[in-house]
Amino acid sequence: MLFMVIETYAKGKVEEIYARLAERGRMLPDGVAYIDSWVAADRSRCYQLMEAPEERSILKWTRSWDDLVAFEIVPVVLSLEMQVRLKTSV
Repeated sequence: MLFMVIETYAKGKVEEIYARLAERGRMLPDGVAYIDSWVAADRSRCYQLMEAPEERSILKWTRSWDDLVAFEIVPVVLSLEMQVRLKTSV
C-alpha cells in the first residue's frame, strides 16, 4: 500500500530533525520503503510517499520521530490506478 505521510515539524526543530536523519538515517522498520519526498519552501512540513504492507508498519516508523514531528498518514492510490478502478466498476 502507498501512504502520503504529511509531517509537520515542531517549531524550531528543523535542524535537529535533519541532524537525526544524518546520524541515524530514516530508521525504517522492515517492510517500509521510502519512495520520495517534498519539503515545503518554508521548511514547516515534509510530504513523504511511503510504501508499506499496512498502516501499522508506518506507525512503527513514526514513533522514532514523533518527539520532533506531528504526522498525518493518508492511504493513497496512484491516479492511473484509480482511473482503471473506476472504469472497471462501471
